[in-house]
Amino acid sequence: MRILFIRHGDPDYINDTLTEKGHREAALLAKRAASLNLGTCYVSPLGRAKDTAQYCLDKVGKTAQTLEWLREFPARIDLNQAVHLQKAYPTADKKDGKYVPRIVWDITPSYWIEHGECMDKIKWRESDICRNSDAVEVYDRVTSEFDKFLADHGYVREGSSYRVEKECTETVTFFCHFGITCALLSHLWNMSPFAAWQYFAFAPTSVTEIVTEEREQGIACFRGLKLGDVSHLYAGDEPVSLAARFCEVYSDENGRH
Repeated sequence: MRILFIRHGDPDYINDTLTEKGHREAALLAKRAASLNLGTCYVSPLGRAKDTAQYCLDKVGKTAQTLEWLREFPARIDLNQAVHLQKAYPTADKKDGKYVPRIVWDITPSYWIEHGECMDKIKWRESDICRNSDAVEVYDRVTSEFDKFLADHGYVREGSSYRVEKECTETVTFFCHFGITCALLSHLWNMSPFAAWQYFAFAPTSVTEIVTEEREQGIACFRGLKLGDVSHLYAGDEPVSLAARFCEVYSDENGRH
């Protein structure tokens, strides 16, 4: 089985669509659509993912099924109820003097360095962040849906591995988002999702390719062949968006801090 995770183009988050740059990126990705062998396509219900996917779908004459669980990883934390965690989210927004609920996984390195449980493949579930948010509940829900999807294709989760009930050489493509991609990969690879959220950076319209490998009959593991490939942007002389990254050096005043 082959799985492609394609992140949406440069986002206009306010209007849940693409910026002008994002449309250029999606158009360049579509030029590669045929060679990518997209197979059966699925898409997040959010506009920025749908708009990105449409370029590729139109190019190869396909349609995509919308899967609710492919939306950006929706776990939130309310710092008004967990004031002691403000250090983990120093840029949290406020409105009328109160913190606005925010995504749970965008934490500062200084926090997880001091709280190693966040990076532990088991203990992350008991971390202070998770005890004060719905992160575990959301993670278990979306990974359960993912496992149902894989089981329908012949791969049944048993403990930390996948039993092969039937061989599958199909390709499936998920047009989705950075956060949910990291969550699903962490589940496949038995690692803390916080580790994936911290150490991976998948640029807009990047392509991540995962394939099953069966070194032993009846047992499959999922291996990454490409992580965050943006060669289509280089080919089109389109700069890679920094939407997935923070500043490379702190003195860069124009970078995202």
